[in-house]
Amino acid sequence: MSNVRKDHSFGAGTGAVAGAVTGAAIGAAGGPLGSAIGAIAGGVLGARAGDSVAEAINPTAYHEHFEREYRNAPYYSSERDWDDYKPAYTYGYDTYGKYRGQRFEDAEGTLERDWDTTRGGSRLAWAEARGAVRDGWHHIERATPGDADRDGR
Repeated sequence: MSNVRKDHSFGAGTGAVAGAVTGAAIGAAGGPLGSAIGAIAGGVLGARAGDSVAEAINPTAYHEHFEREYRNAPYYSSERDWDDYKPAYTYGYDTYGKYRGQRFEDAEGTLERDWDTTRGGSRLAWAEARGAVRDGWHHIERATPGDADRDGR
């Protein structure tokens, strides 16, 4: 399997997981059956969104770019390292497809709320992670055909 295909599989996979979790949560109002149906529908839609993001920007190249550049970002703290910032950039990558078409600022409340459950081993609180998530989000937005950077940055 080529690296490009693996990256698309990764993009679709992360989108499917995010979509399934969201769909199950929304479907929970309909009981266990609603959760199951929501998870399936969310997984399918999430996989499509994740694959379309992977079409626009290779996740391996995305992470390599930020690993090279994160120390130059205005939010960078020398007390933190790549292992702290990587989950924030990953979160930006993973959530862009889910909220595609929305401005980062419009989705930020939900992103902030969910950060603690998605940050893994990162020591960054949301206030520290926000800039990296936002940079990741806008990096994809600029690379996605038809998704002009909506706030001009």
